[in-house]
Amino acid sequence: MFAYRHAFHAGNHADVLKHLVLVQLLQHLGQKDKGFRVVDSHAGAGAYSLRTEAANKKQEWLDGIGRLWERTDLPPGVAAYLDQVEAFNGPGVLKNVPGSPTLIRQLLRAQDELHAFEMHPTDLRALEKLMVGDKRVKVHLSDGFTGLKPLLPPPTRRGLVLIDPPYEIKSDYGRVLSAVREALAKFPDAVIAVWIPQVQLLDAQQLPQRLRNAVQGVAKKGWLDASLSVAAPQDGGFGLLGSHVFVANPPHTLGSLLAQELPWLAQALGQYPGAKGVLSAGQ
Repeated sequence: MFAYRHAFHAGNHADVLKHLVLVQLLQHLGQKDKGFRVVDSHAGAGAYSLRTEAANKKQEWLDGIGRLWERTDLPPGVAAYLDQVEAFNGPGVLKNVPGSPTLIRQLLRAQDELHAFEMHPTDLRALEKLMVGDKRVKVHLSDGFTGLKPLLPPPTRRGLVLIDPPYEIKSDYGRVLSAVREALAKFPDAVIAVWIPQVQLLDAQQLPQRLRNAVQGVAKKGWLDASLSVAAPQDGGFGLLGSHVFVANPPHTLGSLLAQELPWLAQALGQYPGAKGVLSAGQ
């Protein structure tokens, strides 16, 4: 259960989509004075060096954030995400990328809070070290699926849940669906963002539609499904072809931004002629 290490994949095309949406959600929540709570179900180490053996082994970041880093024609949503990466990395050569808990912390205010869950002992220690001294952040050695329910709803009734397990275990697909249902049952106003891999596996292909069915008529502000497909299947059907980010109760501005920027991202990050970015939405 501890085989997955995000360090091999940090900064890849899936991270770009997930973190672009995450930054938009956080910036929207920050527009009101009342504080909000963020729950990161599978937080990882929090930050990743692109100079490590793990990052250099696969170099997935080169076809992700590496393609965007020095471009000067970024659309607003992509630019907002890159601004946060630069705030962590510093200007100049791209050496380090923030994980989701670091991006979240950068956009928290004094009245906001983050609960970050992580089970991998090495990543947990790295995350604790990164967040030490920040009273707005609580790091939990726990399964994010089971730790989510007691934290909802937050006292302010404003919250964001990020669910992005590694999906190494087939049961993760069912647990994601159950977690979303339970979260909305307790907190119908919750903004919930779910990352889903595009792989040649039936459970992965069915999960976006199952999530749509689950939140239909339950999530007060409907849902969005942002899909970015960048790669053709490898021999035998293996490989990460792209990803989805499914959002329940999205802010009203998110759909129009993604509708414009997903095709741009597909062109910028595409690895074959069939690359595409597609947005679906519903109530």
